This record gives sequence, C-alpha cells and structure tokens, in this order.
Amino acid sequence: MVKKSENIIVGISVGDLNGIGAEVILKTFEDSRMFELCTPVVFANAKIISFLRKNLNIEIHINGIDNLSQVVSGKFNVLNVWKEGVNLEHGKLDDNVGKYAIKSFVEATKALKNGLIDVLVTAPINKYNIQSDEFKFPGHTDYLDKELDGNALMLMVHDKLRVGLLTDHIPVNEVASKISKELIEEKVETIKNTLIKDFKIAKPKIAVLGLNPHSGDNGVIGKEDEEVVKPTLKKLFDNGTMVFGPYSSDSFFGSNMYQNFDAVLAMYHDQGLIPFKTLSFGKGVNYTAGLEKIRTSPDHGTAFEIAGKGMANHDSFKEALYLALDVFANRNEYKELTENPLKVSQN
Repeated sequence: MVKKSENIIVGISVGDLNGIGAEVILKTFEDSRMFELCTPVVFANAKIISFLRKNLNIEIHINGIDNLSQVVSGKFNVLNVWKEGVNLEHGKLDDNVGKYAIKSFVEATKALKNGLIDVLVTAPINKYNIQSDEFKFPGHTDYLDKELDGNALMLMVHDKLRVGLLTDHIPVNEVASKISKELIEEKVETIKNTLIKDFKIAKPKIAVLGLNPHSGDNGVIGKEDEEVVKPTLKKLFDNGTMVFGPYSSDSFFGSNMYQNFDAVLAMYHDQGLIPFKTLSFGKGVNYTAGLEKIRTSPDHGTAFEIAGKGMANHDSFKEALYLALDVFANRNEYKELTENPLKVSQN
C-alpha cells in the first residue's frame, strides 16, 4: 500500500546541538506546507528543541513524544531520546554535546532499520567530538554501512549533477592502496542500480575519473589508471554497463563534460567534493546510495562560526528532505513495476 504524503515519517537526527543543525531543521518546518509532504520526527529532547526554538524566534509548535507510536501527522514531533538537560554553548566544540549527537543518530538509525520511520535525514555532526569507545566511525556513512544491508556509497546530488566516491573518509596517502578492480566494480554497480531504482534513469551513463594527473598519461605518471582502472572499466562496458573513462579530473568539470553523464565516480573525497561544492554549495545533498534504507543529509557541516545567530541557510537541509521523499516514491514505483509485471492473458 502506497502511503499518503503526509503519512510518510521522516526521522531526523539532530546533529551537533552547538552547531546549526537544530536551526536548519526548525526553519525548514516553520513553513507549514512542509507537513503536507511528510510527518517529521526529530530524535532529541523536546525541552532542548523548544529552548533553541525560542532563542531563534522561530514560530512552530513542538509535539514532544516518548514513543514513536505517539507520532501525530501534521505535527513537528520531537522524540525524547534522553530526559536530562544538556549544557549548550553555540559554536563550541564539546565532547559531551558530541555524545548526544550520536545518541540521536544511533536511535534514529535503529528506528530506520526496524521500519518505524520511512526515511532518515541527518543534521551535521562534528567528526572529532563524536569519537568514543562506543562509536569509532569517521561519520554517518560508515556506521550506516555497518548497520544496514547493502554497500554504502557517498553520492553527492544537486539537480542532475551526481558525484559518487570510490573511497571517502580515508587519508590521501592511503587512496592508491585501496583501489582495486573489485572495489571499482562494486561502486560502479552500486551507482548504476541507484540511478535506475532511485532516480528513474533506465540506461544510466557513468563517468569515472582517473586517480593520477592526466589519468597517468599512459603510465608515465603512475600505473594505477593503466593497470587497474582502464581494464576494469572495459570489462564493465563489455558486460553492458555504460561506464566511461578514466577522465583527467583537472579538466572534467571545468569543461562541463560532467553534463554528458548521469553520474560521476571520483577516486577520493576531495577529487569529487571540491568541484561538487564549488558548483552547488548550499543546495547539494549527501545521499547514502546502495543501502536498503534511505538516508540523506545537507552538504554542509556544523558551521560553528554562525551557530545560534539565526544566520543559517536551510536550503540544503530542505533539499535533503525533498530528495529523501523523491527516492522513497521512486523506489516504491520501481518495486511495484518489477514485482507486478503485466500478465499476458491466454485465450
């Protein structure tokens, strides 16, 4: 059964409470029309969110709940993940506040995993102050990859620009050693399936960037592109995947070549995210492709320097919400089309 829009439950992890996470969430739902699209549930503490709402002078009614069975459609629901107060100081890097960011995220992930929420949108965390004996992950994506079925891939999205990462949060000096035929095949397949099921692109075209300057110049500047990347892409292409490259990354975006493809696979974090954020910062979305469940996030961080000042732009968070809802609808449509093929009547 397809859910009505207003009954789609969007779980929201609150992010770092000393950052702009709560502000962009509240600003998004200050527009009452958003409740026609979904029902939000923020995983946090109702008193803290109410305190932040008042400080930011945002007009919205908060419906505090202690259990997800108490969610009310058309309301801004806040699930009390913890009861105690938390000392907040906008813009401060605080290990204790980081613990609450992870409490929110872990509980929201659990609800997503158990089908109690339909999609998850995560507000920004600080990757330093979330580290603990209980949580040893570089960020959201790595934890979700462990907890949910599938193979996670960071896919940055803005309109028709989609940039995926072969490797994400690892040091640059480890990138070359991580690149293998198996990893390339896995990530290209993940992007291909995502474009088909989540973005309704029947025959996706995928570009792959080279690792080395000028994609190695036929082996003169590094051997990886010639010995690993090229033969792997040829094998995938020969097997029916429309994948092309490796392309020299220094000119690929500046020459607008990316506009000829449905997605681009970059070899490492900055190779993909620097051009992506240059082209779309503030409106892009971080989508975790390849998982059984849907998670999106804005393309910015905690922005400590403007936290608590009412200056945060909520466009990227709103786009993250829209994308989560679009993917939810597209997946349901794909499932319906593939599970219920037209039956041929027999005379």
